[in-house]
Amino acid sequence: QLQLVESGGGLVQPGGSLRLSCAALRFTLAYYNIGWFRQAPGKEREGVSCLSSSGGSTNYADSVKGRFTISRDSAENTVYLHMNSLKPEDTAVYFCAALGLEYFDCSDYATYEYDYWGRGTQVTVSS
Repeated sequence: QLQLVESGGGLVQPGGSLRLSCAALRFTLAYYNIGWFRQAPGKEREGVSCLSSSGGSTNYADSVKGRFTISRDSAENTVYLHMNSLKPEDTAVYFCAALGLEYFDCSDYATYEYDYWGRGTQVTVSS
């Protein structure tokens, strides 16, 4: 069974940092476009960041630009979301998703139907 597994969430104080990981089991993540999404209690799921399979296209939600960075480690078969200067409004369950689509760019990444989803990791930003 093909799976995505997120990890790295936790409780952090405002201004702190976390690195989320999205690992692929039984398939090669480098061939897929990756989106990070989050869902806070009582809110709809929203796109956070995207990295195309080629690595040539990235995108970030306005709310996280300049604070979050997405990266890929092909040797580890993992995509990371580096989160700095965390704010209480970043509190949510974070999900990664993989989309196997050629000639993809991240401009409308949140509108696509992704092939695989992880179960999420909780991020709580609180003092």
